[in-house]
Amino acid sequence: MDGNGRWAKKRGLPRQVGHRYGAAAFSNLVDYCQEIGIRYLTAYMFSTENWKRPQAEVDAIMNLLREYISEVFEKNQSGNRKNYRTHFIGERVRLAPDIVENMARVEALSQDCTGICVNIALNYGGRSEIVHAAQQAANNVSAGLIKPEDITEEYLSGLMFTAGQPDPDLIIRPSGEQRTSNFLIWQSAYSEYVFMDVLWPDFKPDHLDKALMEYAKRSRRFGGI
Repeated sequence: MDGNGRWAKKRGLPRQVGHRYGAAAFSNLVDYCQEIGIRYLTAYMFSTENWKRPQAEVDAIMNLLREYISEVFEKNQSGNRKNYRTHFIGERVRLAPDIVENMARVEALSQDCTGICVNIALNYGGRSEIVHAAQQAANNVSAGLIKPEDITEEYLSGLMFTAGQPDPDLIIRPSGEQRTSNFLIWQSAYSEYVFMDVLWPDFKPDHLDKALMEYAKRSRRFGGI
């Protein structure tokens, strides 16, 4: 979800406005992904590095998150529920207690939904996720629950925030930037990347279709021939 601030700046608007339009683009994309049968969608909403941004911008993003969680919660409680499963990935320690509490409520309420699984990466960093998994594994060895030789790729995958989910087939980076920015480092070993020049608030289903068409042209060999 990259380019919200630049989108707003181009229009002479506060960066916070760009984040609001970006949130609307995300909601529309979730609906479209459900429509076309995508099973897992992960959005990089707020990274571990984003705390360095101006406090007013961080506060605006957190308030948008509160609105999004409330909206998802209400839809899951009402007859308008869309059968989406919501899962938050990332460290929760720096988040406000009310946000953490409502994240848990939404996850619990949607855990039996059978539609698309929407992962929201919040206070997330790929390196910190790997460190978190390594620390957990070390603690389990120390406690005598496992032996060092039990620590395999499969075991560590089970300690990631995305445990139980398939690795991403495709990662789309909007806004013209061509770097991974600490996103799903462990899980993306064999993911295909598509970089697009569109700023996130302007990202439409058509852009996803183009990325999927590009993905379909590629031959995925996973290290083989």
